[in-house]
Amino acid sequence: MAENVDSEEVVEETTAEAEETPVETSEIEQLKEQLKEQNDKYLRLMAEYANYQTRTQKEKAARYADAVIDTVEALLPIGDNLERALATEVSSEDAVKFKEGIEMVMKQFNDCLEKLEVTPIKAEGEQFDPNIHNAVMHIEDESIDENTVVEDLMKGYIYKGERVVRHSMVKVAN
Repeated sequence: MAENVDSEEVVEETTAEAEETPVETSEIEQLKEQLKEQNDKYLRLMAEYANYQTRTQKEKAARYADAVIDTVEALLPIGDNLERALATEVSSEDAVKFKEGIEMVMKQFNDCLEKLEVTPIKAEGEQFDPNIHNAVMHIEDESIDENTVVEDLMKGYIYKGERVVRHSMVKVAN
């Protein structure tokens, strides 16, 4: 009889295992699917965050560039007036000293522009480029090539060699 009980218990255990296996397999599959979904969501979130970081860095750089350009644009008339003051002829000793002081201020102004990566646009003798030059006068001269800048009437400036702060006002030969 002991053998019958044991074999009955084995049959019952085998039946119980057989009944639990599909349920456990189903649960395992569901958990695997949930894990896969969560992993997918995580990867998408990480990608979105990386894109967000890149986008905000670009926006920050653009805002900084815009701020530099706006500030320099507001200060350029001061530099123009300093250049005009330096262009005047002086004769008295006091005026010469005063002009030397203006030269030092002008040097400081140009150094500041250089630190901000703002450089003057070379115009005189160059081919006219409407992206960086603004033609305000034209002259007829056969000895000069067509569309050549003859005179730089107001100096233009460019930020980091790519964004125009102020176009050069030029006289162009036709």
